[in-house]
Amino acid sequence: MNWKRLMHGKVLVIDPIATNRIVLRVKLAASHYNMLQASSIAEAVNVLSQETPDLILCAGVLPDGDPLGLLARVRKMGLAGKMPIIVLNCVDNEAERLRLLAGGIDDVLQKPINDALLLARTRSIIRAYATASEWILREGTSRALGFGEAVANFSPAQTVRIVAENPAVADPWIDALSNRISATTVFTKPATAVSETAPGRTPDAFVLVIGPDEGPQMLQLLATIRSQANTRHCAILVMLDGEQATLGAQMLDMGANDLMRCTRSSEELALRLEALLSRKLVTDSLRDTVRSGIEAAVIDPLTGLHNRRYAMPHLARIAERAARTGKPYAVMVADMDHFKRINDTLGHAAGDAVLIEAGRRLKENLRAVDLVARIGGEEFLIVLPGVDLVNARKAAKRLCEIIQTTPFELPDGTSPVDATISIGMTVVDPVGGTKTSVAQTPQALLDRADKALYGAKAKGRNRVILSRPAA
Repeated sequence: MNWKRLMHGKVLVIDPIATNRIVLRVKLAASHYNMLQASSIAEAVNVLSQETPDLILCAGVLPDGDPLGLLARVRKMGLAGKMPIIVLNCVDNEAERLRLLAGGIDDVLQKPINDALLLARTRSIIRAYATASEWILREGTSRALGFGEAVANFSPAQTVRIVAENPAVADPWIDALSNRISATTVFTKPATAVSETAPGRTPDAFVLVIGPDEGPQMLQLLATIRSQANTRHCAILVMLDGEQATLGAQMLDMGANDLMRCTRSSEELALRLEALLSRKLVTDSLRDTVRSGIEAAVIDPLTGLHNRRYAMPHLARIAERAARTGKPYAVMVADMDHFKRINDTLGHAAGDAVLIEAGRRLKENLRAVDLVARIGGEEFLIVLPGVDLVNARKAAKRLCEIIQTTPFELPDGTSPVDATISIGMTVVDPVGGTKTSVAQTPQALLDRADKALYGAKAKGRNRVILSRPAA
């Protein structure tokens, strides 16, 4: 068996004390992490020149510098943002912890560290960086393919929801954060933390302040936040009352992004929140860029209908399902009649208005499961799943009437213009139709419908012609 395939990630441990390195290596290797080691920043740089770990665990004191010195070298190597750095400190020094967090270190854990909590934090932070890297990769691919644009630097207002059972617990944190972070902070109880989230008003982050005996309730809330479509991408910071290592590990494994004790300062909370909000802002922007790019790739910008790039694979899926289920389907190509005359005499703005309205009429007069796509200048592809020859012919004639009977309004307010449409159609009926060896590939179906369209044009336009071989 190739054990490397079972590894969860690669971790670089930097510590001048060999015993510490050995202990961490044993703990993490037992959880299927591939371990790298260094005793100083210089050794770490040498390792990083050959390997790219998923996480760096660094001692608070190094023989040739400190963790921020290490971070500076990582940045100089162009590796900043590609791997998180967690510092393991022997002394619980608030000033030092704040200095490291403010300098860009991802987390500072105090020794002795609970094994379950260390492993959960390792999993959590590697997962967060991997997710961000995946979105960066997708966004880069989208732009390379011409599907999207670079992420904008616009920073929308952000909100943080402080969740606690008692308002008296949350209010001091809200007051302390008011001058420390740019986001707006509000209080909510666990029972209403998600239900009060209206569409378009989803908070960017939740801070779960967990008091004694509140662990089960907050675990359930965390699961709910991560399962709901409108909140699953929110950042979550957990504040624990005292030493609750097992609960903290559970929270991290269930999707919490960060963890701190309630006994620590509001300045630390502000630093951790700002880091989470900044990371979320970037990830949201990347996600939106990818989503917009994909939509732009498959949507016709003029009519808002799907385009050929989407329509042909969709038609292939419909054909495959019909072959499997034995249900019929109809493929139509509809073309506006004398459309060049409209463009030439009334202008392209008028022609665009006619196309937009024609697309709207076709879409609104068919079922939600039907496909309407603009596949050419004035040409539309229509696919009706589960429709036999009789009903397909009725639908096509109805569409011709809908286009013909109501004149098209023009943007300049001049007299409406009359327009008609011709439709070529082919119907595939695996059970009720005549058996044929004619190919049912998307392109073959489109070609047959297109050939029937030429027949409709030749016979006077504003009519439906059926391509017989596929029936």
